[in-house]
Amino acid sequence: MDWNLISDQVASTTSMWLSLALYVLYAITMWKVFVKAGYAGILALIPIVNVIFLVKIAGMSGWFSLLYLIPIVNIVFAIVVAVKEGANFGKGAVFSFFLLWMFPFIGHLIVGFGSATYRKV
Repeated sequence: MDWNLISDQVASTTSMWLSLALYVLYAITMWKVFVKAGYAGILALIPIVNVIFLVKIAGMSGWFSLLYLIPIVNIVFAIVVAVKEGANFGKGAVFSFFLLWMFPFIGHLIVGFGSATYRKV
């Protein structure tokens, strides 16, 4: 019996289930964020569309989401979107940088299920 093959299969299966669980958790948190911002929650589940509406939640035109396609610019733009999104939910720049840009799983969980309310600044 090849134990290396079995351990690789177990690791692969575990990784797949963990990734799926994290995606479902993130989808639920983004759904809550979209609903708080006044958009339909289902939009958070549609790839590309969710990015466009996240940019709109940040208070910018959806066309700006095309900046995500430009290398290096996309990193700077993602930070700007995170900070503006945080400001619209009453969060500071440090919270937005660390929890909405670097660790969006945690940041959107706090915004979506916390007491933050959306107000376009």
